[in-house]
Amino acid sequence: MTLEDLVEQFARNVEAQSDAIHRGDARTGNKHAKKYTAALQELRAQGDVGRDALAVLLKHPHPDVRTMAAAFLLRYRTAEAKAVLEAAAKEGGIAAIGAIMTLRRWNEGTWALDPE
Repeated sequence: MTLEDLVEQFARNVEAQSDAIHRGDARTGNKHAKKYTAALQELRAQGDVGRDALAVLLKHPHPDVRTMAAAFLLRYRTAEAKAVLEAAAKEGGIAAIGAIMTLRRWNEGTWALDPE
């Protein structure tokens, strides 16, 4: 699978998980979470090249995709990722909750979504 395919798999499944959550369908949401997590693991296995590929999602039209990508890119693309998370925190919705919690963990020094 190419890097672009993995990025698309990540984005598609974050969106699908969000849709499932809005419907109250946790089982389907969890299936999509496993799929985007698998794509993320493959991207991270590529090192900074994989992170660069994921970084295109910081400008994705779907706020949940932008926020999720930003959460995983905080260590690597700190300024860009924080800007995305801070904007999402102000917008409200599910993305805001994740953004607020991610920023809180980052500021506390307990964030560990992308270990070195």
